[in-house]
Amino acid sequence: MKSLSQNKTPVATKTPKSKSTSGKSKKQLKTPKTPSAGDRFIPNRASTQFELGYYKVMSENIATTDQAMMSPSQQEYQKIMNENLNGEILNSKIISYKSKPPNAPEGHQNNLKILYSTGKCDRGKKLTRHIPQVPDRILDAPEILDDYYLNLLDWSVNNQLAVALGGHLYLWNAGTGQITQLTEMEGPEAYISSVSWVKEGNFLAVGTSEGAIEIWDVFQEKRLRTMTGHSGRVGSLSWNSHILSSGSRSGHIHHHDVRVAQHQQGNLAGHTQEVCGLKWSPDGSYLASGGNDNLLNIWPADPGRYISQAQPLYTLTHHQAAVKALAWCPWQPRLLASGGGTADRHIHFWNCNTGANLQNVDTKSQVCALLWSSDFRELISSHGFAQNQLIIWKYPTLSKVAELTGHTARVLHLAMSPDGSTVVSAGADETLRLWKCFAVPEQKKTAQKSTAKDSSISRFSTIR
Repeated sequence: MKSLSQNKTPVATKTPKSKSTSGKSKKQLKTPKTPSAGDRFIPNRASTQFELGYYKVMSENIATTDQAMMSPSQQEYQKIMNENLNGEILNSKIISYKSKPPNAPEGHQNNLKILYSTGKCDRGKKLTRHIPQVPDRILDAPEILDDYYLNLLDWSVNNQLAVALGGHLYLWNAGTGQITQLTEMEGPEAYISSVSWVKEGNFLAVGTSEGAIEIWDVFQEKRLRTMTGHSGRVGSLSWNSHILSSGSRSGHIHHHDVRVAQHQQGNLAGHTQEVCGLKWSPDGSYLASGGNDNLLNIWPADPGRYISQAQPLYTLTHHQAAVKALAWCPWQPRLLASGGGTADRHIHFWNCNTGANLQNVDTKSQVCALLWSSDFRELISSHGFAQNQLIIWKYPTLSKVAELTGHTARVLHLAMSPDGSTVVSAGADETLRLWKCFAVPEQKKTAQKSTAKDSSISRFSTIR
């Protein structure tokens, strides 16, 4: 037993300490301090976003359940709203393994900067495009009517601009500069109240102050037929294939099948005052109508008959003035933008699947016309007092990209060139101004649409 106890490790045994030499200070050994920049394999807690990580983990199941109940358009809208409200935070890293390197000490000189750059490379930085602040061209438009409720300007796919000046209708070829007078109204009080090109660009519909609608073959400069039925002037027109819809001062909307003798195919009575805005959606599924009664109606089309039903799908009452400016989004066919008059001054954006008001912006002035740009995903609006300007808006942020001034009276009408690069504005100052505000870089330009084919012309060969 005694021998076993002698083999135990002595309890009091300690590591011997080094003897310090006389006359020198005693030094202590310390563990080196971990650099503040952190180790590349150990997360830096100061830079780690624990709150974001917790949110993403807890919201994943809820988001999956909600998306299953949403329509594709609602999911797209939710995605856009998340990006606008949260920015890039949802795609940022949660765990940070290394912080930024410390700054160089003051006075440090980098002798190797001729071999490499310590600055951030901006080669991939998106360049800000230049938007000319002056019009590319100005044309005279004498005797153009200063009437908010009319639609006197349209640009065809064949690059011909139709403009009504009082009782005269002119065509301006933007490619050659040639001007042609297509027709003239009879009688000193008669005038042209609306114009609209068919999609193929070979026929032009003309509404008159006498309640009639004329169909013109612009290639032959010949009037093909005249359709009547309205009790007041026809201030708005819109095509849907071979169906032409017309809105009048009486508040009624008529549908005309231009192929047959008995042209009237339907009558809509959703407004109590003049219909000043009328637009079919790009796919022909919905018809939007705006009136001087401050109402915006959305009508569903009957695919079998190409006419709208007797009752509107939605009647929207958000505007506080006449609703003339209407524009369907080219890349989101169920998105509609509408603009109100002097007492309203707002642009509203609508989801026509649900009738929901997505967002709106106060423009501070009368909204006369709206157009979308597919190339830049932007909206351009024209306005009245006090600036008489054009405003380009980025969608969906609705931030102002540019303001174009020059008109001395309200800008009543807008039209876009077939290649989408140029916008023409018609003002009550009797001028037409062409703005190259959506010009795309040369290497990104798409081929301009060709002229209408013989097959498209033959579709309307039975107009009489």
